[in-house]
Amino acid sequence: LCRELLDLETENEQTLAEMAQLKEEEKRYRDLLESCDFAEWEIAEWSEQRAVFMFLYDSIELTVVFGPPIDGDTYGEDPSRKILGLSFESLLDEEEAPASSCLVQRLIFQFIESQGCWQEKCPTLRCLPQVLQDVSVVVTHCRVLGEEIEFLERWGGKFNLLKVEISDTQVKLLFSALAVLAKFEVTLSLSAQYPSASLPFAVQKRIGNIGEMEISAVLADVPVGHHYLRRIVSKIHQSLLRDP
Repeated sequence: LCRELLDLETENEQTLAEMAQLKEEEKRYRDLLESCDFAEWEIAEWSEQRAVFMFLYDSIELTVVFGPPIDGDTYGEDPSRKILGLSFESLLDEEEAPASSCLVQRLIFQFIESQGCWQEKCPTLRCLPQVLQDVSVVVTHCRVLGEEIEFLERWGGKFNLLKVEISDTQVKLLFSALAVLAKFEVTLSLSAQYPSASLPFAVQKRIGNIGEMEISAVLADVPVGHHYLRRIVSKIHQSLLRDP
């Protein structure tokens, strides 16, 4: 009997090790897929003097001003052709747009402004594809964040989420659950690094004993990555707000 128990224990350890390896492989392939699927831009104009690219449902405009064509470059597409200017402009009507869309724009432009002089990063036409790729990665992540917020605004009741409020780059989540006699607000501070970095947070108790310590313990179990915000809300619901 002892021998059988030892064999079972060994098998369990092997199974757990295999599961951990599979999770690592899944994460690696997910990261690879995310890094390869970021075509967020469209060409709105390409002339001898400039090119205009649109991002995020035509709400962000990138204008690239070209230098003189290289001798012998009939179509003006020589990779060594100089770029004289590169600028971004928001076309979003913030007075009419949903709060989630405004948040997404703020985060994208937070990234754009953090990069300094884009013309220095992209002095020639050869560098332009990398710029489009870098911006597309951030646009994709922020666009998905906006979709997550819209989902929570619509279906938050399933997670005991009463209200989603946006203030600048913060998202305030008001939870309430009669089953555990608790009501509290979690404020998450977002940045252009979403969803690859943990989110600073604050907790305000309204009713009950769920506070910063309990939320911190829950968030520690939520890995960063795709649908990070939705998974945070789901984990809070599962861990703290369901019937004991």
